[in-house]
Amino acid sequence: MSKNINIHVHHLTRVEGHGNIVVNVTDGTIEKCEWQVPEAPRFFEAMVRGRRWDDIQTIVSRICGICSITHSLASTKAVEDALDIEVSEQADTLRILMHYSEQLQSHVLHVGYLVAPDLFTAPSVVPLVPKAPDAVKTIIRAHRVANQWSDLLAGRTTHPTTLKPGGLTKIPTEKELRQLQETLKATVNDLVTICEVVLSVADKLPNFTRDTEYISLKQDNPPTYTFYHGDITSTDCNGDGPVHIRDWEKVANEYVSPQSTAKWTRWHRDAYAVGALARFNNNADLLSPLGKKVADMFGLKKGNCNPFMNNIAQLVECAHVVETSIEMIDRLLTNGLKEEKISVTPKAGRGSGCVEAPRGILFHTYEFDKNGDCVAANICIPTNQNHANIQKDFEAFVPQFMDRGQDDLRHGMEMLVRSYDPCISCSTHMLNVEFVK
Repeated sequence: MSKNINIHVHHLTRVEGHGNIVVNVTDGTIEKCEWQVPEAPRFFEAMVRGRRWDDIQTIVSRICGICSITHSLASTKAVEDALDIEVSEQADTLRILMHYSEQLQSHVLHVGYLVAPDLFTAPSVVPLVPKAPDAVKTIIRAHRVANQWSDLLAGRTTHPTTLKPGGLTKIPTEKELRQLQETLKATVNDLVTICEVVLSVADKLPNFTRDTEYISLKQDNPPTYTFYHGDITSTDCNGDGPVHIRDWEKVANEYVSPQSTAKWTRWHRDAYAVGALARFNNNADLLSPLGKKVADMFGLKKGNCNPFMNNIAQLVECAHVVETSIEMIDRLLTNGLKEEKISVTPKAGRGSGCVEAPRGILFHTYEFDKNGDCVAANICIPTNQNHANIQKDFEAFVPQFMDRGQDDLRHGMEMLVRSYDPCISCSTHMLNVEFVK
């Protein structure tokens, strides 16, 4: 086996945005091993300054075409926190259902279209169509259900129109929710089929483990496998309690890396991971019965530190959100749907909103003047928080797998990045540069 390796993946495929993989090994010595983010910086935090409180979610939903509902929810919660706006139980429940639609939408897209080709040794999902037409159709059907679910509750598939600080501008009818519920019940079998297909090739996921800190939301009252409410927790907290979301900057500790236009983060260690596996490691005991069944299918247990198993945790969450949503719709209809009026009085204030994007925990903070105009903003994206951890995984992965040759090593590193389901464009930030004379 050659002791010289030269890998330069310029713009990795099957991820959102631009990321590079660079590895140089000479005579068996690793000289360079980097995860690079060259994506042009984006300016959403500057865009919202000077805009009204009720314009914010419309603007920041454009940060991502895959997680637009998530960004809208985080920003809306931040505005409500800043302006002391109360939200009804009904609106809160419908928002969580809306959020679940995006979890299913994003996870099925990622595992079905972006990860599956690696497991079936294909360059993309297109060659899989003639090889496994029924499996591909099942994935498409589940993805379509998630899109229709978003359409119903968010107003459209991406960039929601029904969200507004204080509640929702449109409440679904009882008939619409019943139809959604029946559709979700029918989708359960499709999800089980997708899991069985992935299980048949799960041995293609590399057996790689690196001890990692995992960060997510945790909700204790009531105990919930949460994507929406709760405080910040970590597998490294060691009993020192959760952190309130208003203090998220003490958790993320963003800093600039010379190999990235996106800031990196760290808390108890040099890096941490967020996403489906992080949520699973902190909350697995609170999964729905079907979610636990899927985890058992793959032998996934709390404490798992194999980043490739993040994709399996995504399948677990698909099962969980669908089964949980069926029950939530029952509760909504038992209580009866009510039209609600929204009334907001602008005021000065600062607030934070936090939800779990499909890719991990997301933070939005805004400050408003007395007229309700935004004067400051800070947003911390999940992939932003995963970049340093990807780098640390690279540093452990390369020595362990480089004896397999350059091609296998490159493919393994590409799979490793894809396992995080990165949204690279979303993670890039404007840098403030001070020139010192």
